[in-house]
Amino acid sequence: MEGAPKYKLIYNELLNALRSGEYAAGGKLPSENELVERFNASRPTVGRALAQLENEGLIVRRAGSGTFARTPSRKGSLVFGLLIPNLGTTEIFEPICRGISMARVGEGHDLLWGPTVSPAASREAQAEELCQYYIQRGVSGVFFAPLELLGGKDEVNRRITSAFDEAEIPVVLLDRDICEFPRRSRFDLVGIDNHRAGFAVTQHVLEAGARRIVFFAQPNSAPTVSARAMGCCEAVGQRKDASVEAVTGDPGDSTGIRRLVDRLRPDAIVCANDITAAQIMTSLDALGIRVPEKIKVTGMDDIRYAQMLRTPLTTIQQPCLEIGVAALSTMLDRASHPKMPARDVFLDFKLVVRESTRA
Repeated sequence: MEGAPKYKLIYNELLNALRSGEYAAGGKLPSENELVERFNASRPTVGRALAQLENEGLIVRRAGSGTFARTPSRKGSLVFGLLIPNLGTTEIFEPICRGISMARVGEGHDLLWGPTVSPAASREAQAEELCQYYIQRGVSGVFFAPLELLGGKDEVNRRITSAFDEAEIPVVLLDRDICEFPRRSRFDLVGIDNHRAGFAVTQHVLEAGARRIVFFAQPNSAPTVSARAMGCCEAVGQRKDASVEAVTGDPGDSTGIRRLVDRLRPDAIVCANDITAAQIMTSLDALGIRVPEKIKVTGMDDIRYAQMLRTPLTTIQQPCLEIGVAALSTMLDRASHPKMPARDVFLDFKLVVRESTRA
């Protein structure tokens, strides 16, 4: 371990102490202050080591009481892993995980967040490392949100799901599939009907008076975006006086957005998600193009800052907590009936109308 980060050295020493029985189940570990002094380390460094042990289900940290060796799970209880490479960058996954965690209370199921991997490693490498960790731990199932916005993402996602398949570990996909819409994989999927969501938000901008629609997404987006784009095109296709064009690009590139506006002259841009919409609106503002007076803009997901933008964003709200609860139920069904056909479990969504599409 020479050259390893200091938090990793602390983690390994405490891990060995736990495995050797130095701290019995329910036994109290030294306080953070004692560990800071013992290892001559900063409090954040000690906290990072303890956080990794807690994420792996080996300790419990109780505010005001201290840190304790975790009592082993009851015989027959299930341990599920979370493999969400976009956690912390794609906002919908935090409440989805919270929903999974809330649903397991009192049910005798453990949720494993996995160890901290090198921050310098690519998202693909981190995801594959976590995949192997869960296989080695022999978890009862894995909740997986496939990678997106990366070249080669499809191959990485296939390798990960194939590895779980070979290990006979059930997988429940969150929000998105590993193959492009309308094809589907052989894994259960929990989320919303993105095709219908794309249809609904586009129908709204048509009713608000838009006729020249652009569907805008970033390259290498998740398959959910293809479903949203097809729903958008279907809504426009039901009107003889409207047109639509799907475009991929950098929403933060104001020069590219200027060319798009000059070429297509859209009066509405339906964006693949809220982050893309926020960047599009920033680019339009830099070009002096007012939203919604000149161009209406919509998003998807209803992340926290959607209503706090300079022009509050019309979007599709996902029931993230409920998706998490449904994901756990789906996983328990899959664990009990491994041979049943794969299912799409779609929860309803809500169209939230704000200023960005005002007529």
